[in-house]
Amino acid sequence: MAAKQIPDRYAPGYLDDLDGRLAVAQVMRERYRAFTDDLGGADTLSYAQRSLVERALWLEYWLADQEQNLAKGSEFDVGKWVQAANSLQGILTKLGLNRVAREVPDLAQFLEARAKQ
Repeated sequence: MAAKQIPDRYAPGYLDDLDGRLAVAQVMRERYRAFTDDLGGADTLSYAQRSLVERALWLEYWLADQEQNLAKGSEFDVGKWVQAANSLQGILTKLGLNRVAREVPDLAQFLEARAKQ
């Protein structure tokens, strides 16, 4: 059965477990695509890099959720927020903050591949 929300605790593969019909799943998967595209495409990333991307997205979501709690006057643990923000910063630093160009075929290669289809 597909999950209806982001888990309270990180669990590997949570993005795949989300019900794709839900807005949160669509947003998170789009963020994953955008993030991996900035790194040169998911197909060019190692398992470790893809794992870090998934963790970074979970932390980003968790931080935003905590900030909403603060804005509403709900429970907010600044220590946990700082620890999560530092963890996210570390992951982003490891992955790199600059966009990576994708390898694309030249026009002749593109036309040749297209003709074979």
